[in-house]
Amino acid sequence: MSVTRREMIKMTAAGFAAAALNIPFAGTSHASEDVVDVDKWIKGTCRFCGTGCGVYVGVKNGRVAAIRGNPQAATNFGFLCVKGFKGYMSMYHPDRLKYPLVRGADDKFKRVSWDEALNLVAKKFMELQQKHGKDAVAYYGSGQCMTEESYTFNKLWKGGFGSNMVDGNPRLCMASAVGGYVTTFGTDEPAGSYADIEKARTFFLVGSNLSECHPIIFRRVTRQKLSNPDNIKVIVCEPRLTSTARIADIWLPADPGTDLAVFHCMAREIVKNNWVDKWYIENLCRFTTGTQVVDFAAYTQFLEQFTPEAVEKLTRCPAANIVEAARLFATQGPTMSLWTMGLNQRTRGVWANNLVHNLHLITGNICKEGADSFSLTGQPNACGGVRETGSLSHLLPGTRPVANPAVREQVEKAWKIPAGKIDPKPGFHTMEMFAKLGAENDASKPLKGMFITTTNPAQSLPNCHKYHKGMKESFLVVADIFPTRTTQLADVILPAAFIYEKGGVYGCSERRSQLTSKCTDPPGEAKPDLWIAAQLAKRMGLEKLIPWNGDDPAANYKMAWDDYRECVKMTEHSLYGITYDRLLKMEEGLQWPCPDEKSPGTARRYVRGKDPIMDMPEIVKVPPQALIYFYADQKHEGRANVFLRPYKGPEEPPDKEYPFFLTTGRVIEQWHSGTMTMRVPEIARSQPNAYVEIHPSDAKQYGINNGDLVKMISRRGFNILPARVVKSSLPGILFVPWFDQDWDRMINRVTIDAFDDGSKQPEFKICAVRIERFGDPKDVADMTVISSVDTPFPSRA
Repeated sequence: MSVTRREMIKMTAAGFAAAALNIPFAGTSHASEDVVDVDKWIKGTCRFCGTGCGVYVGVKNGRVAAIRGNPQAATNFGFLCVKGFKGYMSMYHPDRLKYPLVRGADDKFKRVSWDEALNLVAKKFMELQQKHGKDAVAYYGSGQCMTEESYTFNKLWKGGFGSNMVDGNPRLCMASAVGGYVTTFGTDEPAGSYADIEKARTFFLVGSNLSECHPIIFRRVTRQKLSNPDNIKVIVCEPRLTSTARIADIWLPADPGTDLAVFHCMAREIVKNNWVDKWYIENLCRFTTGTQVVDFAAYTQFLEQFTPEAVEKLTRCPAANIVEAARLFATQGPTMSLWTMGLNQRTRGVWANNLVHNLHLITGNICKEGADSFSLTGQPNACGGVRETGSLSHLLPGTRPVANPAVREQVEKAWKIPAGKIDPKPGFHTMEMFAKLGAENDASKPLKGMFITTTNPAQSLPNCHKYHKGMKESFLVVADIFPTRTTQLADVILPAAFIYEKGGVYGCSERRSQLTSKCTDPPGEAKPDLWIAAQLAKRMGLEKLIPWNGDDPAANYKMAWDDYRECVKMTEHSLYGITYDRLLKMEEGLQWPCPDEKSPGTARRYVRGKDPIMDMPEIVKVPPQALIYFYADQKHEGRANVFLRPYKGPEEPPDKEYPFFLTTGRVIEQWHSGTMTMRVPEIARSQPNAYVEIHPSDAKQYGINNGDLVKMISRRGFNILPARVVKSSLPGILFVPWFDQDWDRMINRVTIDAFDDGSKQPEFKICAVRIERFGDPKDVADMTVISSVDTPFPSRA
């Protein structure tokens, strides 16, 4: 079957429209009623974005044969996007890594036994730590590992080695959202839930092409819009006229990186017209510059500089649209904001998050049905597996700061390790980690070795070729299921099991944990990441710290999960009541806080009667009369911070030499660097290569026609891409998707690695480029994948 992108988008759109109009559609079928011939259906979770769609996995003759949406799942109600339906097919691609591999003296990989591979890794890591110190070896994880796996690697490094050299790819996608929640509310993750979508009357979609990046959430928003088109309003702040923007009542097309001014302008109009919630302002808000607490009058005065006319000149966003957006946001509530990388992947990503929270706080659009300031997660387990387990360089389990001595003491007791074992100094964040990774004889590179799981930083890091040398010269261990750009640079490759070959817990954007049961065995000698971590710990003398090292994956994962539950039991993020037994029985999983096994979970935080933590003085002390209370407030006043953040644009705006904005993102068919989705024929054929979107007026100026090859050049590198001449990109703005593995189309050779001072998240979304026509149209639909571990890494820049 050959499926074009147009046909695939049309099929997806038809499904969403059918659902919205209550027309029966195959995507809602219950697994047990499906005509697919399978031996059994096993409950699980989708492997891809952070929505957390519930699935049933169909198994036939010991192999996964089909996937269907779970109609009882509270996240997706049975619907799946094309990746959810088809992505499992990559499991049986001939490129699967099946055996441990070690690079030989001839630079080729040789198959070895697991004992040989793990003994080599353990010996080398111990040698590097003995020679260069405990921080000489780093762990770089992923929002795609199971929660139990991230927790185990985190515990091994911080509790076993005493090293905080732990980070992961959520630093690249969600760190600014974490920073925004923590600085505004005192703790991470949203107050509300997806269920607020069906109660909202106004949606503010910002920094997200929801229709392609989170299509099942988009379906829910669209269905709510169509339920009452005249009264349900949608505002989209986005520089491209995407399929998401096309459902908007108000479109705010601001230039990339300029929307801080738009948010402040909306706040100015809200205050000016007295559309504020005075009770919220008086009782739940604290106005601050970040260093000084001020009053509401000072905030009002600060906003005066952001007039609609001034902001239009700065951003190109029409003043009248901003004014109307402010009115709808404040007066047509309840209002729900949804965003993702367009806000986060910025040098002022934390500030952008803060300013969206500001709008909710001054209008009272939070902690009530249909009203929330909600960051969508990019990966399936970035929340549950990394943020919540504290698997970043500055955190401990429960998203608690490693620099806090009381937190370290609590975790040391939970892990039964000596007092003082956990280092108070945070480790390197992702960009610093890779900048300081290198050869043993390079004194400027303190990191000498790294263990990477379930991610592909050689392709996914911004300005990526800057970091390839350090990966190549260090001792690099990679656990993955396919050859990637990163395995090309590795010394040891460990074959990993796919989610349905091992099971475990994923935690999605709405604080919901869901359990996938093992469905089938991995191919060859591939092993679960949890087993790999535990075996490494055993060989490094840390078997007592990580005792779940047996041959029964289900028992190992349960033991690790129970250890994690105990560690965060007495925290605001408590999920002690989320047991494996409960998750096995429940179709929809459970949302934390969930402090005991009688708790139904929490759909809305900070509200008495909804959030059990409000009535647990052993965790937080909340005044008995308080109905809404932001209990993580560092000043213990129950208030959230409304910030007076100054305007700052992107790190690298266009100029005379590089006159275009470049922004990057996903497309509906592909996932991250394409290592899985490009190995599903229908998906690969529908979107086989990257391209550059260019506005017709810009194309005409440069003599570029649709399909022509375009050379796009930044201060760091270049790409050669086919042109798509479309009006959806504004003049002066170029868009490129980032999934393509082909060296000449690998867009992160062009992007900038500047990062947010607070979150340390890079500004993938914005850099300055120039373009030139490179040649006539050429068929580049080659569906490039790295098919062999011995494929040489490109030597050219």
